[in-house]
Amino acid sequence: MTKILLLGCGNMGGALLKAWAANTDHEFTVADPANPDLPEGVSQVGSVEELGEQVFDYLIVALKPQLIDDVLPAYLPRLSPSGVISSIAAGYSAAKLAAHAPGRSVIRIMPNLPAVIGKGVSGLYAHGAVSENASGEIERLALCSGEIVWVDSEDMLDRLTAVAGSGPGYVFEMLRAYVEAAENLGFSEKDAKNLVLGTVRGTLELALQSDLSLEDLRKNVTSKGGTTAAGLDALNGKGEFSAQIRDTLEAAYKRAVELR
Repeated sequence: MTKILLLGCGNMGGALLKAWAANTDHEFTVADPANPDLPEGVSQVGSVEELGEQVFDYLIVALKPQLIDDVLPAYLPRLSPSGVISSIAAGYSAAKLAAHAPGRSVIRIMPNLPAVIGKGVSGLYAHGAVSENASGEIERLALCSGEIVWVDSEDMLDRLTAVAGSGPGYVFEMLRAYVEAAENLGFSEKDAKNLVLGTVRGTLELALQSDLSLEDLRKNVTSKGGTTAAGLDALNGKGEFSAQIRDTLEAAYKRAVELR
């Protein structure tokens, strides 16, 4: 049986663990002194000493980036000679992980928040020589929480972080502003939220099910001189909204690069 040690178990790590434990037959152990709420069958230790002589096939880092340098080295001896290091920690590069364990295979997973309900999009990046078996195993774990995209460089993983990793934050902010605008038109907070979220949910499902491009779908709902056309002109008549979205992604990507 594949043995996996999860180092740290915060909100994202805990959510992913629940998906992994429910959808695989691996043996999971969590190293976290905070005694997190764990799925049935998952073991937990508060320190490396409590692991005894156990050896693991995979060590998955789910710590805050600022803790990795202090915590990871103590647990590396518990990784088997052919074991693989993986990480869901944002802002901590695969090169830094590899520096702690020269010669080890390293795979980074960049999940986003909807992974907690199995609707996420995760980026995967393999650093150095990674076996097909190891990449396949980490891919299977990532698929437990949604869609995946493999990238071939850490720079592309930073770009993916700007688009998908940080993406839910942008969407929540747009939804907040949309609901606020509906309230300004006279709707109650509850009705405004239901109207906006219902509209977005239906529109998203339509886009996912349609073979038409997003531009064609937009055109289909926009009559010349109508209400939608007036709203779209205010939103993006001179490309202002498109420019803001580009600036948003560029700013997030630039920050991801700074954090490497």
